[in-house]
Amino acid sequence: MAPTRLVVPGFRAAGVRAGIKTKGLDVALIVSDAPASVAGVFTRSTVVGAPVALSRAKVRRGRGRAIAVNAGVSNVAMGARGLRDARAMAALAARAVGCSEDEVFIASTGVIGHPLPMDKIGRGIAAAAKALRPEGLGDASRAIMTTDLVAKTAVARTKIDGRAVTIAGIAKGSGMIEPNMATMLSFLVTDAAIAPPLLRRLLRDAADESYNRVTVDGESSTSDTVLLLANGVAGHAPLRDAASAGARRFAAALGEVTQALARAIARDGEGATKLVTVRVAGARSAADAERAAKRVANSMLVKTALFGGDPNWGRILQTIGAGRVALRLDRTEVRLGGVAVFRRGAPTGDGARRRAGRALGAKEIEVAVDLGAGRHTATVWTCDLSYDYVRINADYTT
Repeated sequence: MAPTRLVVPGFRAAGVRAGIKTKGLDVALIVSDAPASVAGVFTRSTVVGAPVALSRAKVRRGRGRAIAVNAGVSNVAMGARGLRDARAMAALAARAVGCSEDEVFIASTGVIGHPLPMDKIGRGIAAAAKALRPEGLGDASRAIMTTDLVAKTAVARTKIDGRAVTIAGIAKGSGMIEPNMATMLSFLVTDAAIAPPLLRRLLRDAADESYNRVTVDGESSTSDTVLLLANGVAGHAPLRDAASAGARRFAAALGEVTQALARAIARDGEGATKLVTVRVAGARSAADAERAAKRVANSMLVKTALFGGDPNWGRILQTIGAGRVALRLDRTEVRLGGVAVFRRGAPTGDGARRRAGRALGAKEIEVAVDLGAGRHTATVWTCDLSYDYVRINADYTT
């Protein structure tokens, strides 16, 4: 995606430092100047934070104006206090930007089991409201980071009924990543006009083809939240039909943004040194294709081999077989970095292994497996597993 301005007409944003984290920005605010349609997808974990519970209930109304986010403390497993603090956070944001509490969505990310420092939250939201500006999404993207090393942003443009439309998104996520209908935190804004029922459908479809196809360590978060606001400032007639030309163009642009963010999350996985694309073809069913791709992407044996540049195709076949995925071994092929290392039931030789080993030294690599059992395919983005992943998570709360 070519670099371009992270600005969407009718939206303002800010990221400020409130002192919740030991350093860096840690409170973000995103505001639509006009009432907006809203859609969201959330974690399906049975352990969820109070912000997820609150925002999931509000999103059913389909309308919204603002998103308030803090990093450093996730507001999870805090009982009645957690819910009170989540509601108070929404109320603070509503007063700061001049809208109803029902129009404010919140998210929190960070350590589980600690109370929100509400005095800092209050000061941070007030400061963010004063700092709101059209170019503020970049600051907001930095304010939602935890163990992330880089901010993650993406933007795409299209035309609907001759009107220019922009979609921009930010995301955070580095560890505890394998989503189910959502991922990490991601906030998307657009000036397109879209009815809430269609917006929900388009977001679900985009999430399935992007956020739900990224994994770092096979762990879903308690706080996974994706929100999409569409304020209609572009001025075209509201989209209502998924089959319309405008809806198809919007869906393509939305997919461009969400897939770019998903790849950025995999690339920035905790301790990662390589972005890994796992492509499975020749599966008997869609479920088999996805299971095989996730098995490879989540295998610690595969991920450590990729970190070390070891073209160990045996680990790939082993984990697919352990997942009871149907395949025809005599028709199966494994490619590492574009080099076939296993084909038609046998290894392809030492020369191929050496070429594959060199290819695995790249910063972006592909693992491709053809199961030879059907026509279904799946793609998943992941990363390698390095020493630093253990270091980061061994002392996360200390």
